[in-house]
Amino acid sequence: MIPTRLTKFLVGGLFLVVAIIVLYPVLMLLYGSMRSSAPGDAGFFTLQNYFDAYGDRETYRLFLNTFFIVGAVTLLSAVVAIFFAWVVTRTDTPYRGAITLFMIVPFFIPSILEVFAWALLLSPRTGLINVFLSWLFDLQEPPFNIYSLGGLIWTWTITSAPTKFLLIVGAFRAMDSSLEEAALTSGSSHAGAFARITLPLLAPAILAASLLTFVRGMESFELPVILGLPAGIFVFTNKIYEVLEFGFPPRYGLATALAVTLFLMTAMMIFVQRRILRERSFAIISGKGYRPMTISLGRWRYFILAICAVYFLIATVLPLSQLVLGSFFEVFGIYDWQALTLHHYRTIFDDPLVWQSIKNSFLLASAAALLTMLLSFGVAYVVTKTSFALRKTLDLISWVPWTVPGLVLSLGMLWAYIRLPYPFEIYGTLWILLIAFITNGIPLGVRLANGGLAQISDELEESAWVHGATWLYAFRTITLKLMAPVFFAGTLILFVTFMRALGPVILLYGHGTELLSITIFHLWQRGEPGTVCALSMVLLAIFLIALGAARLMGATGVHDQR
Repeated sequence: MIPTRLTKFLVGGLFLVVAIIVLYPVLMLLYGSMRSSAPGDAGFFTLQNYFDAYGDRETYRLFLNTFFIVGAVTLLSAVVAIFFAWVVTRTDTPYRGAITLFMIVPFFIPSILEVFAWALLLSPRTGLINVFLSWLFDLQEPPFNIYSLGGLIWTWTITSAPTKFLLIVGAFRAMDSSLEEAALTSGSSHAGAFARITLPLLAPAILAASLLTFVRGMESFELPVILGLPAGIFVFTNKIYEVLEFGFPPRYGLATALAVTLFLMTAMMIFVQRRILRERSFAIISGKGYRPMTISLGRWRYFILAICAVYFLIATVLPLSQLVLGSFFEVFGIYDWQALTLHHYRTIFDDPLVWQSIKNSFLLASAAALLTMLLSFGVAYVVTKTSFALRKTLDLISWVPWTVPGLVLSLGMLWAYIRLPYPFEIYGTLWILLIAFITNGIPLGVRLANGGLAQISDELEESAWVHGATWLYAFRTITLKLMAPVFFAGTLILFVTFMRALGPVILLYGHGTELLSITIFHLWQRGEPGTVCALSMVLLAIFLIALGAARLMGATGVHDQR
């Protein structure tokens, strides 16, 4: 990129905008943790909030619970993801394409809906599975309880495995199998080659996915609140929410001190991840052509296929079936065919709040996804294609929201924007929700844009400059056109992410600015499972329509380019 006065001004402005959007809430979170008052009220500086937090044994129990539960989920989801990645890339199991699709489908189901579904399936007295098993075996006590440590870990693992599978299956496909073949030739068994060759070489991908799962687990909001609070099982996120939502008066100082602690924990995990992966090098792709080794399982391939089918039925079909059934029966837990009804659907479609929530969600998710990708593309271009002096600092700042859990970001933005002077009063409006989404989505947007720009050689723009084109013309006619598919894919991913987000906005909405995820959450809190199921079906339909439209538009775009 040829620096000019205009480009320097634009790059400097971009740096300033990103720094303010990202760092201001984080700094205000730190500020709020040392204030004696609620956000926006007069007070004084104090360390009493930290004394209250760390002088309470409950805080250390939060550390233990968080690391134990999230660690168990990380380990179990890794086992599931590695097994399925191995099946679809290294074996001759039938229908491997269908297995891959079945592992990807749950990724597009909002986790809050899966949590609701499992809560309905394994509710101690009225859960469909418990009711059926109690009837079948004449049990006096329900065999399962979703509101328990085991139920929490089970549901968390089921909802985490698809993401981890998507993160590691590519590494399994790309790995050169010559080392495995050499081990087999030397007399090693398939299991030995897998344990001594495959897993160590794939350690960076597995470790990166596991650390990401661990970090995302520490910041998870919906699952600990919905399943953990009724069971009295606390981790940092649901403890912060309990202190703010059920405390009287809300203890903002304690909540903010705990939020800062959670922020530092996630930041430390991100730092450890980058250090470990930077200091170790594992080459799994060679310069010569290769084909991933396929293991012949013989008769066992049908047994493996059966395991995959059972897992899919349990992890995907059962929860979705519960949401469908629950939306058509009048009373939750009583499945009498004569009680079929459309009452729940009439309730939500007659409710102005639901329509307002759908409108708000579409508007905000669309605008935030587009603006986030525009901002992210600008950051990625500066970092990868320019010699801007602060480009590494800009890249580091764009990473910061990755270390800020959604609920913590929501609390930081509460401190940052609750008392802005007129006419910038945005708390409780759609504007603050828009800023929250953009801030939360920048790390993902920048990573997606970085991947696309890295594939575009600098020689293309340089060639245009040599032939007399201006930087702007070369950028518009070359880089933008080549980046269009990545930009569109990133916008779609962010749209889906924002449509189902709850943690980043749970403390920021006001009357008339409710989102669909917030409305569903509050309906659940009010004890309306049938309405929740019906509204969940509406949300899933929106997702399917959006993905279908994106697929058609993407196909059209490819056809036009050809």
